[in-house]
Amino acid sequence: RHPTDTTYPNMNRFVSLLLIVVALAASSVQGFAPSSLGGVSGGSNFVVSQRPRSVKQPVARSNSRTSLQMGSKAKFGIFSPAVYGAKIALGDAKLMKFRGKAISLHSQYIGDFCTWAGAYHLRTKLIKKAKVNGDTLGFLV
Repeated sequence: RHPTDTTYPNMNRFVSLLLIVVALAASSVQGFAPSSLGGVSGGSNFVVSQRPRSVKQPVARSNSRTSLQMGSKAKFGIFSPAVYGAKIALGDAKLMKFRGKAISLHSQYIGDFCTWAGAYHLRTKLIKKAKVNGDTLGFLV
């Protein structure tokens, strides 16, 4: 008898659900799909998205307190289905605990890297950039 057969039945269900959600999310990605701009030879949306764009006027800076508050305004991104699946499998409390631990560890690693690179003054900016990227990717839904 294998220990995971009866010892961790919820873990098997969670892993299966997570794999299904990731597979569905990955199948919906259109980053390298042929685009109409590629013409006869094909092309991809990725190449088109990397073309230089016109410079936009700078946006007025928001208050730092409001920029740190995400609340329910998080963007839906590529990893959002996985987060929703984890919310169903783990529940809100465990997901928030796991997410908090992951954010804490990531911030710690960013600080360690900045110390190692001699650029500790960039730590706060990098942590804010990580939060923006996490929101864009859908980790904060």
